[in-house]
Amino acid sequence: MSLRRAFAMLLCPALAAAAAAAGCRVQRPLNQHEREQILYQSTISDPRTFNPILVTDSASGEVVGDLFEGLVRINPITTLPEPGLAERWELSEGGKTIVFHLRHGVKWFDGAPFTARDVVFTMRAIYDPRVPNIEEPSLTVDGQPLKVEALDDYTVRMTMPRVFAPLLYAIGVPIVPAHLLEPALEAGKFNHTWGINTAPEKIVGLGQFEMARYVQAQFVQFKRYPDYWMRGEKGGRLPRLHGETLQIVPDGNAQYLRFLAGQIDIYTPRPEEVVDLRDKQQRLGITLKQIGIDTGSLFFAFNRNLNHYTRNGVVDPKYRWFTDLRFMRAIAHAVDKQGMINLCFHGLAVPAVSDTSPANKVFHNPNLKDYDYNLKEAGGLLEAAGYHLVNGVRRDPKGHRVEFNLATNTGVNVRDEMCVIFQQDLLRLGIKVNYRPLEFTTLVDKLDSTYDWDVVLIGFTGGIEPNNGADFLRSSGTLHLWYPKEPKPATAWEAEIDRLLEQGTMVMDPLKRAPYYWRIQAILHDQLPIIETVRQVRYQAWKNSLENFRPTVWGVYKPEWIEFRPE
Repeated sequence: MSLRRAFAMLLCPALAAAAAAAGCRVQRPLNQHEREQILYQSTISDPRTFNPILVTDSASGEVVGDLFEGLVRINPITTLPEPGLAERWELSEGGKTIVFHLRHGVKWFDGAPFTARDVVFTMRAIYDPRVPNIEEPSLTVDGQPLKVEALDDYTVRMTMPRVFAPLLYAIGVPIVPAHLLEPALEAGKFNHTWGINTAPEKIVGLGQFEMARYVQAQFVQFKRYPDYWMRGEKGGRLPRLHGETLQIVPDGNAQYLRFLAGQIDIYTPRPEEVVDLRDKQQRLGITLKQIGIDTGSLFFAFNRNLNHYTRNGVVDPKYRWFTDLRFMRAIAHAVDKQGMINLCFHGLAVPAVSDTSPANKVFHNPNLKDYDYNLKEAGGLLEAAGYHLVNGVRRDPKGHRVEFNLATNTGVNVRDEMCVIFQQDLLRLGIKVNYRPLEFTTLVDKLDSTYDWDVVLIGFTGGIEPNNGADFLRSSGTLHLWYPKEPKPATAWEAEIDRLLEQGTMVMDPLKRAPYYWRIQAILHDQLPIIETVRQVRYQAWKNSLENFRPTVWGVYKPEWIEFRPE
């Protein structure tokens, strides 16, 4: 029995038994929200901001995702750019200039017209050095911002220093209202605008839903925006749903029980829940579908920020360990990926070798050789590098005990179990790991603000165009986890990644652009600032009464068409 299942039974015996026993019945309430066209979902954490430009965490992204729109959107089935707020565009000057033609008649939630001024302002905010955001690195060409001009109220021209191939995959940033936020930007207060204490009606977007209510640690409610710009094939009103409720449920066990009880309509099951749900589909009135290999990356990151490890002129030995390639290769051989797949994912995962998922057919590098799990080889590498085992304790070349802290976010049992496996294997090598899971927002604060951490197990969502992950890959990026915002590349290989990112963006043909990204994956694989673990085989479960719900590993196809079948 898994730790998750045991805890669930302690937490709520009746419902847990319903989740575990094949022949019992779950008492499911009558769902008034189905008749009312209200979709119920869940998230693991409260948002950190309502300002879409400042979002760096998944919880905030989930909350604001349906409130705002971009110039283009990516079709999750074809993975190609499609019109969004821009109904069309054309390239000129060999691809150095692009002109976007905006939709007419689109209105902000407060009734103000959407115009080119909003696009120009949004880009200005992204490029403002006072505004920390993850969009700027992927929209910077040779260190320069795009030149963005409003030719008239509905025409925007963007000029690049050179051809920038990934533009259409990067330009789908959420557009924000100039008439409301421009004063804050000019006053230097943009970063404190639309925080989570802002009244929901003050958050003004162009998306299919408006925020109606937010109760911290409980839920976020949304209502359909009556003047949403998109219409159905026959002119019908979209979205078809009348609203959504996003329940904030930090514990994965509790999320699962809510789905079983009919309180959540869509659920992404954990591996240990897949077999149960498959057997119960008919009785629960749900559909369970395998949608593919996770597009993201789940990895152990090692802090290489010299500033964090220096106190009163003395450098903590952890910095030397984590920048010692011999030490890191030994650690890579101590990650039991197959054990994690079997024990944590119930076989529903595959080993991850690259930071780019094999679901990305063009840009994934298939030629990398994984580090085999071999504790004997790991111990031999440590001994050869001067990290000797003395009376069961591993000591570095200067006699310091090899000991560090490990964290991941609470509420995700599979990550907790992975960390325990990692901790136990390193203990067998004489390395002491102090493992402590942290609440999600606390962990994010450590990663992007205080930098007070040693090793973390964390996951990033993956995109189709690798350059959209420039904030992680580029040495100056705010999400360059192992050493954020480097004033200049700290190593030759980081400088090479910076160059490869620039060179790759010059190549319009994706197949010819791929080798640049393949090389970046090889560098990360060899230099080991992060150690990849596994990728889950993803499943999606949803109520049978939900129509037009088409999930893919890249997102939901035409979410504005989702509705509940009349009963």
